[in-house]
Amino acid sequence: MTRAAASLVLVLVLVALSSTFTKYVPKSGQRIPQSLSRGWGDQLNWAQTYEEALSLSRSTNKPLMVLFHLEDCSQSLKRALAHDDEIQRILDEDFVVLNVMETADKNLSPDGKYVPRIVFVDPSTTVRDDIVGVYPNRLYTYESKDMNVLLDNMKKAKKLLKFSAMSRRTTPTSTHSLPESTAAEV
Repeated sequence: MTRAAASLVLVLVLVALSSTFTKYVPKSGQRIPQSLSRGWGDQLNWAQTYEEALSLSRSTNKPLMVLFHLEDCSQSLKRALAHDDEIQRILDEDFVVLNVMETADKNLSPDGKYVPRIVFVDPSTTVRDDIVGVYPNRLYTYESKDMNVLLDNMKKAKKLLKFSAMSRRTTPTSTHSLPESTAAEV
C-alpha cells in the first residue's frame, strides 16, 4: 500500500509541475487571475471597458486587440488562445486587451456582429479593417486551428504601429491619406 501511495504522490507532483511549467507567466511574476479574462488568458491585464482600453492604447502606444464572444461560445478557441504561450506573451507585453460580449460602436463591426471575432485598433483609435482572418464570409473570425493566423496578424498590428509611428516622425507634413475614421479625428 505504501508503494502505491508513493507512486500516486509522485504522479500528482509531476502533473502539478508540468502544468506549472507549460503556462505563460508574465515577466512581472504570477498575477492573480481576473474575472475580466473570462478564461481567455487569466494572466493578462484585461481592460474593463472600451473607453479604458482606448485610453490605455493611446497612453502606452500599444495596439488594442478586442475579442468579441458570447459567454458559452467557442470553448475550443478560448482554450487554444489561453494555452498558446507565444500569443499570451505577445498580448501581455505588446497589446492592450479587451474582451466584450457586445458593443454599440459600429466601427468594431465592419462586416457584422457575429461572434467570436477579433478586431485590432491602433492607438490613433483607427480600427484596422485590413487585418483579417482567413474566412471570406466572416473576416474577423478565428477558430482554434487558426492560432498561427492570429499570431501573424498580431505581428502585423505591431509592425503597422511601428511603421505608422516612424512615418509620423519622419514626415510630419506628409500628404499620405488617412483612413476615414482617423481623418475625422485629425
